[in-house]
Amino acid sequence: MGKKDKNKKKISGSEKTALKTEKKLNSKQKKELAALGEDDIESVIAQIEKEEARRQRVVEKTVEPPSRRVNFSLTAHPFKDELIMFGGEFHDGRTTLVYGDMFTYNINKNEWIVVKAPGGPPPRCGHQMVATQTSKGELWIFGGEFSSPSESQFYHYKDLWVYRIGDKKWEKIQAPGGPSARSGHRMAHVKRQLIVFGGFHDNLRDYKYFNDVHVFHLETYTWQKIELSGNPPFPRSGCIVLPTPENKILVYGGYSKEKEKKDVDKGHVHNDMFLMTPEKNDQTGLKWKWVSVKQTGAKPSPRCSASAILVQPNLAYMFGGVFDEEDNEEELHGTFYNDLVALDLDKLQWHTVMVTGKKDATARRRRRKVKEDAGEESNGENEEDSDDDIEKSSPEPIPNQSTVIEDGIFTMTVGPTPTGSATQKKDSVQENTFVPCPRINPGLAIKQNVLYMYGGMVEDGDRQYTLNDFYSLDCRKLDEWRTIIKDDLSSQTWFDSSSSSSEDENSDTSDEDENNSNSDRMDVHEN
Repeated sequence: MGKKDKNKKKISGSEKTALKTEKKLNSKQKKELAALGEDDIESVIAQIEKEEARRQRVVEKTVEPPSRRVNFSLTAHPFKDELIMFGGEFHDGRTTLVYGDMFTYNINKNEWIVVKAPGGPPPRCGHQMVATQTSKGELWIFGGEFSSPSESQFYHYKDLWVYRIGDKKWEKIQAPGGPSARSGHRMAHVKRQLIVFGGFHDNLRDYKYFNDVHVFHLETYTWQKIELSGNPPFPRSGCIVLPTPENKILVYGGYSKEKEKKDVDKGHVHNDMFLMTPEKNDQTGLKWKWVSVKQTGAKPSPRCSASAILVQPNLAYMFGGVFDEEDNEEELHGTFYNDLVALDLDKLQWHTVMVTGKKDATARRRRRKVKEDAGEESNGENEEDSDDDIEKSSPEPIPNQSTVIEDGIFTMTVGPTPTGSATQKKDSVQENTFVPCPRINPGLAIKQNVLYMYGGMVEDGDRQYTLNDFYSLDCRKLDEWRTIIKDDLSSQTWFDSSSSSSEDENSDTSDEDENNSNSDRMDVHEN
């Protein structure tokens, strides 16, 4: 008989218990999946990836605009007047769909094209995508998540993909040492590097939030984890990460949750700001430090799930978001936002962006005629004054007050605009100017100084509505939001939990349904 391996690691009693529990849960899940008619999610993903690898030719087809979606990626083509969209998800209260399609939007032709190229990644949402100008242009995608239609299974990715735009071909990058599987993280492109921060991982039994930093070197195709000095931000997902003109990395806000007691989680909306700053005299590019920074200006109210984008190297715009208040342990009440705010990345100062609305030439002429009939002088200066009179005669806004609006489809709480002298002076003009409805996690992209916004998600009570509207805003004029695609929300069906079960069944499972609904909400925030 052979000798026992003295170096064999002993397993503690608690570890044995955990392994047995995991085995029982996996066995239980397999039985539940069989009852639902679903395959194991890892098998599904492997099969999708295998099918994509067999694709031999590129298919490009002009199509209708993309379906309703949230937690997708939208970026500007590095050279052409086009936008590129990938992935996302849709939920109707009963079924979740996760997409793996890629679209290009031709700005000049107002035309959508679906692109199916060889070897593409499997469907995902909550991922990150950046475009670079290398060669004929590249798209880099990292991480994200996939869920089964019933949301009984979740899978988080830790893969890195590149789409070579000129060759119209995907490649999965095989590089060890990258971030762990996650979604809701953020990725920035700085000096031939992709920098990944934060995110979360949830397997329906446990969850974890991250505040680690990883760098992928685009020249060597290698990953490195960065250890930073200083006090780091709390772990979080769904935050805003932006490069500054000095090649620092700004981190703002985000969301996380923690267990307060068994089966009860407490969500936290962060509104702090940090800079990830290179250490002085470091030649390796691997020594950084965290610096907590003070924000100035018209600081936005606390919120999560807002989207942000660089408009200029030293200026970013942020739109939307939501702030949740817990009425009790199981119910959330959300205040949604549709304000557009700017962040000066040099001064770290917030400003409210005022969309003035187009001047009504007919109304100006009418006001001028009234003045002439009254014997007043009419000249260019007085015409400008007439517009100012409108501002002065309008009531001052009430600071920090939320508004409940009803439009026949939604009843939602809209958050207040940040206060400040500039805000108060122009607020009356904004009241009569169209602004897209409040939402969380829309896609934002900038091309030729024009801001584009697509989709996102809003709520009406317990119902979640995914959008497919599309807007543009000229960042030089800031005169109006132009509607490219109008959303008809009345065409979207939401399936309440009671619609597929009897009243008796619903009364027995109401607590579980409410918890699942809140879990859906948190998942959207985290991404």
